[in-house]
Amino acid sequence: MLRSLTRAPPSSSALFPRSIQTPTRFVKPSVACQYSTQTQQKRAASAHAISNPTLAGIEKRWEAMPPQEQADLWMALRDRMHVDWHELTLQEKKAAYWIAFGPHGPRSLPPPGEGWRIFNLTMLGVGVSFVFFLLIRTQARPAPGTMNKEYQEMTNEYLKAQNTEPISGVSSEGYKGKGQVQSGPKQKTKD
Repeated sequence: MLRSLTRAPPSSSALFPRSIQTPTRFVKPSVACQYSTQTQQKRAASAHAISNPTLAGIEKRWEAMPPQEQADLWMALRDRMHVDWHELTLQEKKAAYWIAFGPHGPRSLPPPGEGWRIFNLTMLGVGVSFVFFLLIRTQARPAPGTMNKEYQEMTNEYLKAQNTEPISGVSSEGYKGKGQVQSGPKQKTKD
């Protein structure tokens, strides 16, 4: 089984094509220029702090911001976090922490009164269920003839005669349980 699994490549050359591994001096000038400007832009973006007005009150503004603006701000903070954390401003650290772990989106706090609303709806459901239970019970047939104390005592006698469950059941020595008896005496019917 283990021999059938593919192994990791012996070097990084299998992971990256040759064009990416080549130094910029061997690449076409247009590609080299594009590569160098991209890396310079990344370095420049992560080298400068994000302005304080952009980060001020982010906790209050975050939910109202358009998704594209949220993504841009998060990407800028992510790029800033690639540098040494001692170079980040206090505002950047607070904003990055709040965006990553703050109570917004799926972690937002429940609206006030939601607990009572859930309790009330649950009680309404229980009440409706109880009403349905009572309606069904009033329309049900009477209990079967086997659901009375006399019939269940006769069942105990039959089990003793058959020596059913001789170790711990009704027919065991010194048995003190009720056996099959679980109902009250038979109710008299009005004839």
